[in-house]
Amino acid sequence: MEEACAKRLGCRIQQGYGLTETSPTTHRVTDDLAGQMQGEVGPPLPNTECRIVDVATGEDIAVGEPGELLIRGPQVMKGYLNNPQATALAISPDGWLHTGDIARIEENGSLRIVDRIKELIKYKGYQIAPAELEALLLTHPAITDAAVIPIPDEEAGEVPKAFVVASQSITPDEVARFVAERVAPYKKVRAVEIVEEIPKSPAGKILRRVLIDRERTAAIAG
Repeated sequence: MEEACAKRLGCRIQQGYGLTETSPTTHRVTDDLAGQMQGEVGPPLPNTECRIVDVATGEDIAVGEPGELLIRGPQVMKGYLNNPQATALAISPDGWLHTGDIARIEENGSLRIVDRIKELIKYKGYQIAPAELEALLLTHPAITDAAVIPIPDEEAGEVPKAFVVASQSITPDEVARFVAERVAPYKKVRAVEIVEEIPKSPAGKILRRVLIDRERTAAIAG
């Protein structure tokens, strides 16, 4: 997306990252590296610390592995107004803000946002990021858009289902095989549906909830 935006606007793109709770910036690609760190949001700003921890255990994990992003620094909020319970859930006693975002730190120290914790698909004991599968699907020459959601499964709990928009003839089985050949077995998409378009917000964010609700409605009707 960053590359497509740069081509359309005819300029270099540099990304950053932050939240309302961080006033709002914590990471930024420096001017001299603009356009050279596609998909990355840069290293932490001065006096800003970050950690990547296992979603289930809260333990720090290795560089390059995805986990929840925690941030500590002078820009982190003191707390939510008149809501000490929400504050305690968001900020640890030693000042680490739980962002709710899944990220990984690259070897160069730059951060890459992968997904949101609430979007993760829980397959048996594994966590699957829909955005990772969506990015992979978009590398297929016949796929112009894609979205991945969880669907219920009696054995696994949840499994990934892919919705894809195709620019040429392609079958659900071909899509499933394409993914299976490129990911760990637990990340394979177990269902594929070819659709006319992917529902999105005015800002271009995939509305996975719309697809999940549609899937539930179809299951009830069936």
